[in-house]
Amino acid sequence: MKKVRKGMTAYCRTLRSGMVVVAMLAVQAALMAQDGNAGINEANTRVRSYFDSGINLMYAVGAILGLIGAVKVYQKWNSGDHDTGKVAAAWFGSCVFLVVVATVIRSFFGI
Repeated sequence: MKKVRKGMTAYCRTLRSGMVVVAMLAVQAALMAQDGNAGINEANTRVRSYFDSGINLMYAVGAILGLIGAVKVYQKWNSGDHDTGKVAAAWFGSCVFLVVVATVIRSFFGI
């Protein structure tokens, strides 16, 4: 029976030590916590700073799509396909969509 008590005492000491460590970590985390609003405002500032680069990237993708679409329409036109107008409208529509999306996002978020 005494061996069981010694084992329990060691277990209780280990448990107490673990609880002390957890309490110290909780206090340290509370002391190091920062204002959540500052983090949100910093993230907002960083995302807004990347927006102009994203718009320029969308314009570049639109230009590349326009060139690819022009080549595809030219090939269909030279081969005499009847659906050339439909293909031209689809490629032109995708380029216009990219430009409109960039403009709408800029005006919607006030950037």
